[in-house]
Amino acid sequence: MYVTISTTKIPKYNLKMLAKVQNYIQQHKLLTPNARVIVGVSGGADSVALLHILLSLGYDCVIAHCNFHLRMEESNRDEVFVRNLSKSLHLSFYSIDFETTKYAKEHHKSIEMAARDLRYEWFYQLVEKLDAQAIAVAHHADDSIETMLMNLVRGTGLRGLTGIAARNEKVIRPLLCCTREEIETYIIRHDLENITDSTNATLDYQRNKFRNVVLPLLEEINPSVRQTLYNSLERFEGTLAIYDQAITHIKEKILQVENELIKLNIEELLKQVDVPTVLYELLQPYGFGKAVMEQIAIHLEGESGKLFYSDTHRLLKDREYLIISNNEQISSEEYFISDSQTEINIPFPLKISKIKISSDFLVSKQKYCIHVDASRLSFPLHLRRWSEGDSFFPFGMNKRKKISDFFIDNKLSIIEKEQSWLLLSGDEIVWVVGQRMDNRYRVTDETKDVFQFTIS
Repeated sequence: MYVTISTTKIPKYNLKMLAKVQNYIQQHKLLTPNARVIVGVSGGADSVALLHILLSLGYDCVIAHCNFHLRMEESNRDEVFVRNLSKSLHLSFYSIDFETTKYAKEHHKSIEMAARDLRYEWFYQLVEKLDAQAIAVAHHADDSIETMLMNLVRGTGLRGLTGIAARNEKVIRPLLCCTREEIETYIIRHDLENITDSTNATLDYQRNKFRNVVLPLLEEINPSVRQTLYNSLERFEGTLAIYDQAITHIKEKILQVENELIKLNIEELLKQVDVPTVLYELLQPYGFGKAVMEQIAIHLEGESGKLFYSDTHRLLKDREYLIISNNEQISSEEYFISDSQTEINIPFPLKISKIKISSDFLVSKQKYCIHVDASRLSFPLHLRRWSEGDSFFPFGMNKRKKISDFFIDNKLSIIEKEQSWLLLSGDEIVWVVGQRMDNRYRVTDETKDVFQFTIS
């Protein structure tokens, strides 16, 4: 069941407010008409206004309330208020209790971040349970301005200067186009009952310091500073869109994925106008910090072989590439393949098929697909990592060569060497997987049947 609030008696000012929010919803594709939406309602003016506006616009609203138990009886008062509000509007009501302080200590987070994590985790569970289109929260333009200033003070890139996003997956913020003053005026003109959070006036939280101290000081310098900053947010959003488009184009030139390795072309990287900025955009997704990135930049034209680490990945400075791989222990497990198997998925996807030679048969010349004389194979075949002392007869050669020398000749990096696998028949190497097969197992004029091995 949902409630639609009649707009016939709404003052013109508030009709403009409704149109403003609806246009913002349509512009950012936040909701489809009559969509079911979960509204996070704390009981404060912002969330009460959000609920009233969405109901006035005809959306099917469900109320969700979080009790973080941070303000003793005041927290329980808020829950009772929101519960009664939902009853008066005949709307479904969902609430949850959190031990926020305990969670913050256990996860080494601030109270603000702990509350945020708990709230959104529950919201996402609720949106799935109720099959809602989105979760609407009441962030507005002033919140976005405060976020921009907070990011600027602690250090940020261009993305941090765009404030709060209109959408973050299922979380939407329809009031970002409205200022706090507009929302307060809407509340007064509609005589909407709401409650005040006593902590809003304290300076215990970082955001409150910006809201209650920093912004008023800036208004002494420029009385229109809020509008100025909001206009800047909009320009930064447009600039970011252009920036992201450029970075995507640069990535296409520099980044390639090969055998689960991310390879960055050093020559192309060095051609960029601002190498550190491009390097940041390329490496930040893999957890590399600013200090490590600076060291990588210094060694771009240095000797190869230098390794750099993040918590999750490692980067090798090779001759032509920066090679990124998962920072994990190299597996020493071994695997066996019977003559009846047609495919395996571990340690990598490999398809196996037996083919009878025909007049139109063509031997594969691909690195990832080989044809082997079936009569030469002795099952079960064996897959393992290479080790020092391994040797084989590279295809086209009748002379034995050490695997280590083969790697050197083919300029394999440390990481590529570590990730190399060998396919063996008995004690003999059949294939340095994905690189070169052994000449002794090649297809000859006497070959009648072949086994085809394809990395899929």
